[in-house]
Amino acid sequence: MEHLNTNEVEVVDGRHLRSIATRQKLLDAGCEIFLSEGFQKATISQIIKKAKTGYGTAYVHFTGKDDLLVVLMEDVMSEFFTIAHTPFAPKTKAEAKQIIYQQVLRFLQLAESEKNMMRVFAEAIGLSAIVNAKWEEIRKQFIESITRDITYGQKHGLIRTDVKPELAARGWFYSNEMYQWEIVKDIKIASLEEIAATLTNMYTDGLYV
Repeated sequence: MEHLNTNEVEVVDGRHLRSIATRQKLLDAGCEIFLSEGFQKATISQIIKKAKTGYGTAYVHFTGKDDLLVVLMEDVMSEFFTIAHTPFAPKTKAEAKQIIYQQVLRFLQLAESEKNMMRVFAEAIGLSAIVNAKWEEIRKQFIESITRDITYGQKHGLIRTDVKPELAARGWFYSNEMYQWEIVKDIKIASLEEIAATLTNMYTDGLYV
């Protein structure tokens, strides 16, 4: 097995670090351009120019603006997934209700704090097959996480067993998603706390025993 000497390792490490830095410059530039221009009007040329990098270098990292936006979407949605993956092992309905309320409230608060970028996502979902496919993948991950929580509740006698976990999970996610997009569009019919409480009460009172 061939081993690299110290100088060769430094060269490889240097190239790797420059590659990471270039990728991040493109992502930062993409974020700025998308926020100022919107998805449809933004071009990969604008992003490359903003990042002050070459076309060849840029296309090593991203195939186009759709691909770049998908990475930005993953970064933002990772914060939402952190909420979804909150440890869920309640012993009572009251405990479950409190955990779920906090999850919903944080989800809505995050939608509000990220609404400018989320508006770009909403536009792109309707225009790009690549971005739309990524959003469907994200939806699926959320639904799978909720399904696990419902299954846990059924196994521990907290949730009705006459309910199919995945169907209930889909309904719960779509309810939250609807309010998420309303918040992103600045449609506010109530405070985030009121929305979170209403959603939580409907969900827990409908499923929990």
